[in-house]
Amino acid sequence: MAPDTAGAGRGRSARVERTTKETSIAVTVDLDGSGRYEVSTGIGFLDHMLEQLSRHSLIDITVRAKGDLHIDYHHTTEDTGIALGEAVSKALGERIGITRYGEALIPMDETLTQVALDASNRPYLIWKVNFTKPKLGEMDTELFKEWFQAFAQNAGLTLHIWNHYGENNHHIVESCFKGLARALRQAVEIDPRKQDAIPSTKGKL
Repeated sequence: MAPDTAGAGRGRSARVERTTKETSIAVTVDLDGSGRYEVSTGIGFLDHMLEQLSRHSLIDITVRAKGDLHIDYHHTTEDTGIALGEAVSKALGERIGITRYGEALIPMDETLTQVALDASNRPYLIWKVNFTKPKLGEMDTELFKEWFQAFAQNAGLTLHIWNHYGENNHHIVESCFKGLARALRQAVEIDPRKQDAIPSTKGKL
């Protein structure tokens, strides 16, 4: 689907297919959706996080991924971040009219995580998140940084994630995804005062 960047609610959607020797992934996004999702990666916890991303960003997301899970979860996790990031960037098009910046402070029981982003098309990740265990279920906790790095790089986001404190690793990860969702929702929304302008003095993002 080719994105329409002329304003809100007019085709800000995209589809991306990515196939390698390690994974086969198909992703669709609709930035002006209602938070509907259909996600299947073969990694239960990652599915749960992507569902949270959709629900709290109000971006409709479908993800169908098949990967070499018999080796480990690395390739599927990273490539899902790449494909979803590419789809978001494609749907944003020239980024005309977007609010551009977003931030969120997410409490989750004993955990507090802060997320700030700039949909600047200059990707960068600052990751200040530590875990107390090497695994969450069957998933290596180090893979979450890989997902956020892949997503930020391919979506064109300057993304800062800072877990201020927390004890439960599930809560820490989930607050990161929910924080991304809420910040992304703000950033990709059309600014009604400047809906036909690129939000930069350069005239281009």
